[in-house]
Amino acid sequence: MMMLLSEADSNFISQRQSIFATNINLIMMLSEVFMVKEVDNISLRAKLVRNVINMVSSGFIIGPAIKKGTIRRRLVEPPWHCPDGYSVAKIHMKHFEMELLSPENTGSRFVVLQLHGGGYIGKMRNVYRNFAKEYCEMRGGIKTLSIDYRVAPKNPFPAALDDAVAAYKWLLATGYEGRDIIIAGDSAGGGLSLALSQYLRDNDMPLPAGLVLMSPWTDLTASGTSYDDNYTLDPLFGNTRESMIYSGEYLGGHSPKEPYISPLFGDFSKLPPMLFQVGGIEMLLSDSVLAEKKAREAGCKTNITIYEEMFHVFQMGLERLEESKNAWAEVKRFVEEFEE
Repeated sequence: MMMLLSEADSNFISQRQSIFATNINLIMMLSEVFMVKEVDNISLRAKLVRNVINMVSSGFIIGPAIKKGTIRRRLVEPPWHCPDGYSVAKIHMKHFEMELLSPENTGSRFVVLQLHGGGYIGKMRNVYRNFAKEYCEMRGGIKTLSIDYRVAPKNPFPAALDDAVAAYKWLLATGYEGRDIIIAGDSAGGGLSLALSQYLRDNDMPLPAGLVLMSPWTDLTASGTSYDDNYTLDPLFGNTRESMIYSGEYLGGHSPKEPYISPLFGDFSKLPPMLFQVGGIEMLLSDSVLAEKKAREAGCKTNITIYEEMFHVFQMGLERLEESKNAWAEVKRFVEEFEE
């Protein structure tokens, strides 16, 4: 019997640098043959996916292109099909595009502003459109605005932050209040979410209700202990100092210690509640641990969950990985804590 690659598989695969398509799809199918059970604190399926990511990203021919982000830049995806029960509006800003995904039945005044990952060099991908759908299913129906902000090297700092600020101002101009907005981001988008919040506070603008931060890249100096401790464990960025997390393309001549570039070095006082999620074996583990600690010590309401043995932004597994399902359930609980 022929088994075709599903759209969910394709989106998950493409974000994990696209070249895992055949391998991960095979793994997903094989793992469904077995009962998904815990193996060394993680599910069998997650362990299989992690091992394939490590195998492919360590390959002599394509490994460097994955780690440096070359494939990420050149990735061509199939068109994304808006699911039944939703509508998507394309919004053209001066320097970038936005997409507003809306469920037919919207039961909440809240809106999610999603800032995608990609090391500040990759544009928005289909997996983030699927992320938007996940957010839309929370609170009985919530709109999600995803922005395709400008990226390096053509548009280094502060282009991404400028676009994030413009998107936030657009939401305010359309009638949302700061308390209606939840900012969500992963990896570079997580760092950008924190930088945006610090910028809003510094410029006396209304702050959002909360922040969802998945493996946020908060320290572009790469000074945390996990950059060494997880050097040989991280299947995506490990075993090299020539990956995108060391390239400096986003800096544009600025110091990596500038708070709006590396929000870890900024002021966390008076920022909104935050949920941090991070994988236990990723090199960016310290970025979350140190940022959460600094935010908590500044008086912020924080929560951090370290998912043992998991890799960078494993939430891209959506419903396909048990750990991802658990992470999204945690996000849902966090998002639904805020009063209407």
